[in-house]
Amino acid sequence: MRTYTHRFSNFLSTICLYLFISSAPLGAIDRLPVEQRRNGSETLKAFEESSKAGLSSTVRLLSKGRTLALGTIVSRKGHIMTKASSSIEAEEAILADGTRYKVQAKGKDKETDLAVFKIKGAKKLTPVSWAEKKDPGEGSWLVSADYNLKRLKVGVVGAKSRPIDRSGGVIGVILGRDGEEVGGILIQQVMPRSAGAAAGLENGDIVTNVGGQDVTDREKMIELVGSNDPGDVVVIKVRRGKRMLSFRVTLGHRSVVFDMMSRNARMSGPVSKRKDNFPMIIQHDISLPPTAMGGAVLDLNGNALGINVARVDRVTTYALPTSFVLETLKKLRRSKPKKSDSNSL
Repeated sequence: MRTYTHRFSNFLSTICLYLFISSAPLGAIDRLPVEQRRNGSETLKAFEESSKAGLSSTVRLLSKGRTLALGTIVSRKGHIMTKASSSIEAEEAILADGTRYKVQAKGKDKETDLAVFKIKGAKKLTPVSWAEKKDPGEGSWLVSADYNLKRLKVGVVGAKSRPIDRSGGVIGVILGRDGEEVGGILIQQVMPRSAGAAAGLENGDIVTNVGGQDVTDREKMIELVGSNDPGDVVVIKVRRGKRMLSFRVTLGHRSVVFDMMSRNARMSGPVSKRKDNFPMIIQHDISLPPTAMGGAVLDLNGNALGINVARVDRVTTYALPTSFVLETLKKLRRSKPKKSDSNSL
């Protein structure tokens, strides 16, 4: 612990020195060496305790070889918690040491977008240790595992903990004419890279049914779709020429679909399908891809302050605080999964 404290003190001294001399003319000083920047090798040495804890208690969740999300180990018997809307098709878990296990879904919670999986056949795993401090406070240092479990990344708390309101999911289409004479609701345009485009909807399709309800009115369709959250799956039935087709659409986020032409959205890259409607969040600036959601965010001692649940943009990630994570875990352990839900989330 003494070595760790000494390393972190040296790290802070380096940062403070850099901030002090940064006001000098650009030609008078060299830039801070790469290894001493926020996620450089020297910086990460100061977080060695957190790195060991974070990587040993985190898994990658995959489907057909593709990483969907990270999972946080919460029991020695192999229970893990993760982001529900990102891990729907998870089949396999890989530990940081490369060991592979099959996984089984045990339940999900719509309010927090968390899910519990069970690693089959795993014993004596290393569960995460939860931090006693409830709110890290603005400016606090944090670390979290990158999506490949090769290293941890460093960041700080960027704002006060707060709830995030709901905005509803969208298909990502511009609607045209509606009514009985049209036969439903015309899709005038499918936005590029939207949920509708990914599902297979096309310009000119006529929507006849949303989530099991027949529709002929645009406002009714908007109401039905908007009652679901980003990441939810809605069945959309359309008429295309003389054919009747059905599509399972995983709803996207309004800001992602309709603001993608903005400069910030272009720079942000991929974001989480669901990034709103959370009871409480810790906002931090650790740069993580959507596939790193489900991993724990840790303090400097390697204790978990919460679980990452949404990549919002290039400088904003939301984590659900520990108290909400543990309450959700208790709720899901008490509930028994329905037979119809055994193969899906």
